[in-house]
Amino acid sequence: MRLILSSAGLENEVLQSQFLKLLDKDVEHVHPLFIPTAAIDPGAIAVLPKCMNDLLKCGIPEENITVFDLHQGMCLPELEQFDLVYLCGGKTSYLLQRINDTGFRDTLLDYIREDGMVLGVSAGSIIFANNLENNLGLLNAKLDVHCQIGEKPGPLVPKPHIQLTNDCALLLDGRDITVIGI
Repeated sequence: MRLILSSAGLENEVLQSQFLKLLDKDVEHVHPLFIPTAAIDPGAIAVLPKCMNDLLKCGIPEENITVFDLHQGMCLPELEQFDLVYLCGGKTSYLLQRINDTGFRDTLLDYIREDGMVLGVSAGSIIFANNLENNLGLLNAKLDVHCQIGEKPGPLVPKPHIQLTNDCALLLDGRDITVIGI
């Protein structure tokens, strides 16, 4: 399991560096699946270029990025062609509904269990936590994002409520949870 759950993506060099370490190949050969589905209001839509830039500033070529808006499901063999799933922010309940309604839930969870990598941003992180019913269930806590005060970097002792600032993220790697960032 390689999940980075963030408030605002790869906001700083510490997060970018950790992201690059988790990739198992050179960035010029990485093929991400970019899912903007949660961005259904003007504010979230306006942030999409910043999300795309997270990948570009790490050196991933634009032509390697596939945009997928979850209007249909995807089978596991198709998803396994991608090195990374990037879940953008926006309306959490809508994103979770699309994941569940299209059957992408099981595919995504199987992908993660088979060591697929996921980078969640805001709503794309919250779907893994206990904030909403029918969540993806990989973080046994409520997750608040865009907080002024958040968890300190380092290993995170399990707790019922986790707060992230825009400068940090949770790294879920197997059973361990680590706060990365500044």
